[in-house]
Order: sequence, then C-alpha cells, then structure tokens
Amino acid sequence: MKKALVTGGAGFLGLYIVEQLISRGYQVSVLYRGDYPHLAQLPVTIFKGSVTDHQLVAQAVKGQDLVFHTAAKVGYWGDYQDYYHTNVVGTKNIIACCQQADVKKLIYTSSPSVTMNNIDIHNGDESLPYPDYYHTHYSATKSLAEQLLLKSHNPNGLQTLAIRPHLILGPRDNHLLPRLLNRAQSGKLKQIGPGTNRVSVTYVENAAHAHILAAESNNTGGKAYFINEPEPVLLWNWIKEVLRTLGTQPPRIGVPFFLAYGAGWCLEWVHRVFGLQGEPMVTRFIASELYRNHYFSIRRAQQDFNYEPLFSLHEAQARTIASLQQPT
Repeated sequence: MKKALVTGGAGFLGLYIVEQLISRGYQVSVLYRGDYPHLAQLPVTIFKGSVTDHQLVAQAVKGQDLVFHTAAKVGYWGDYQDYYHTNVVGTKNIIACCQQADVKKLIYTSSPSVTMNNIDIHNGDESLPYPDYYHTHYSATKSLAEQLLLKSHNPNGLQTLAIRPHLILGPRDNHLLPRLLNRAQSGKLKQIGPGTNRVSVTYVENAAHAHILAAESNNTGGKAYFINEPEPVLLWNWIKEVLRTLGTQPPRIGVPFFLAYGAGWCLEWVHRVFGLQGEPMVTRFIASELYRNHYFSIRRAQQDFNYEPLFSLHEAQARTIASLQQPT
C-alpha cells in the first residue's frame, strides 16, 4: 500500500485530495493547523501544526511515498512576512524534509497567478514567464515557492512538480462563490468593464484528480501544469447566471476598469499608510481579475498524464449550486 501525506489536508482542495487518495487505496496522513473534527472520521493519520515546524514536518514525511503540499496562506491582502513565512519558508521546509526522508515525489499546489500581472492571457500555456512584479503578496510568494520547488527536482531523488488550478469552485468552498454571493447580497459587487472577458475556472474534484494523476505519472517531474475546465466561461455572464439561480440580484452597475484600478491603488495606499484593519473594498489585483481575460490551456496535462476532467462544467456548476442552496 502506497503512503501519501497531504499538507493542508483539512482545506477545500486538500480534503478532496485526501478523500480521493483513500478511495484509491492509499494510506493517508494529513498535516494541518486548526481544529477540524470531521477528519477524525476518516481513516487518516493526523499531524497537527505548521509546515514551518521542521521537527513536525520531518516526522510527518517519514516513510511517505508521495507528499501533496497544498497548505498555504491565501488571500489578496495582508502582511508580506506572513505570506512569505508560510508560502516560502514553509515550502523550503517541506522540500528539505522530503529530501532527507527519501520521498519519491513532491506535488505542489501552485496558482496561475504566478504568471499574471494585469495582462490579458488567452489560452496561456506553461511557457508564460514569471512577471518581475506582482500586485499581491500571495502571487509573489507562491511564485518564489514554485520556482524553488521546480529547481529542486532531482530525477534520481526527490521528483517535484507544480499544479496550477485556476479559480477553484465546488461544494464546501468557503471562499470564491460564497464571497461573490455575500458581496452581491450586500450590494457591493460591481461589474468591472464591459463584461466580455473570458476566464478559466476549475471544479475542485477535477483539480484533486489532476493532482493524483500527475503524482502517479512518470512524465511530470520538474514541470508545472495549468489545470482548469477545458473551455473558459464568459465571466460576468457566468457570475450573473449563478447569482440568479441562487435568487440573488446580479450587479446592475458597471464601473470602467481605469476607475476600479485607480480606486484599488488609492485604497491600498490608504490601508498601508494608516494601518487600517481588514481588506480594501477593491485592490488592483481584484480589479484586474474581474476585467482581464485569463484562461489557460491544459494540453500539457493531457499529453503528460492523460488528464481529463471527472465532471463537465455543467455538472460541476450544478453540484456547486446545489451545495450553496442547502441550509447551513
């Protein structure tokens, strides 16, 4: 029986990876912070703590065949050192411990945002360069961590690879669609630009499936892979359709991109200078995300490990909406 460790295995994507590994017959361990009683119901070994804790990580990776590193500090706003400590220092720690423990393969959950910086991306592939500058600490630190990980690839030792799922949605999501729904219900969601931009989205069970297929393939070492649904959505039409289905009024007011982007710059400056708590109402990154085209090709994943989604976008959307309609 193969053994696998999932860092951040109590999180949105991580938990689906854990469940799929169990269904494939793996002996699974999970490393996470916080308190998640539902994991005690699963046949897993639990290590509780931070990926920056060298002693704990060394204990967790010992004897593992595969390590899936999904743990990260996410979000669009916050202190750089907090992001750097978890996303970069934590990844360095995971790499070092895996090398010392003779782990066969380390699969890193990255992000397409490592290639994005207020530019339109049409059917982008893995030849896209890393930008010189990022508008979010999350993107900047995920980029540093991904580059460290890929440079650590050793065909005769620890093999490493990165998966870049874009805008993950699905049941148990507590971030993407719930956040949009909350902003729409409070009247704070505004359409940015004319609403013609196309964007890739990823169903969470498809993302988890891609991680495991890539881990089990012999063709993936030292590479990064975009993972998303094969066809992009027309972002604002898709958002409005989802909101109407959930009985929520879509945004009626549109804001030109240059105004939203300028407001983001000003609000970021005010928050930094005055040390305001919470996130700005809009940031440059959010304005760009909601205005620009950013969709990606999955051809490399299809070629290297025969990736095909488990669920179509139609099925994924139906399952996601059904979960949001359930009483909490």
